[in-house]
Amino acid sequence: MSTDQLATSEYNAYYKRYIDQVQDVPILEGLQNGMEATTSFFMAIPGEKQEYRYEDSKWTPKEILLHIIDTERVFAYRALQFARSEGAVLIGFDQDEFAGNADANGRSMEQLLDEYTAVRLANLHFAKSCSKEVWVRMGEASGSPLSVRAAFYIILGHEIHHCKVIQERYL
Repeated sequence: MSTDQLATSEYNAYYKRYIDQVQDVPILEGLQNGMEATTSFFMAIPGEKQEYRYEDSKWTPKEILLHIIDTERVFAYRALQFARSEGAVLIGFDQDEFAGNADANGRSMEQLLDEYTAVRLANLHFAKSCSKEVWVRMGEASGSPLSVRAAFYIILGHEIHHCKVIQERYL
């Protein structure tokens, strides 16, 4: 399954920038390879850069990693709701409120990466359980349509996006 099979009606146009990052990547392969690449990437961030902000209002790499984890949880929950129930309608989440209440900088990078890996492995198992019929099931999230497969592609592209931002602006 590749993103060229996604119809624009399966997701809000805002998420196109994430989906474009993972064109032609099978979801299961992307989840596995993404986990390995993201873990390696964050492990390589020097200790003095883990809580660095390039501007006062920007998140640190640790906060970005926890944001990636939280966002994956949210989108996987959306996928689960749409896979298991008809016509689910879910509200959005405030990423800044989540980040402000998370205390990512009070944790070690190893603790954050352990959590990231646990979340990803759980979602990989869930994704493996989805049939072809489930992948295309739809629901509504944040006032827009979203399919199960689009939610997973957003997870993958969102992670890549943030790793690129860290590479360009933090390291």
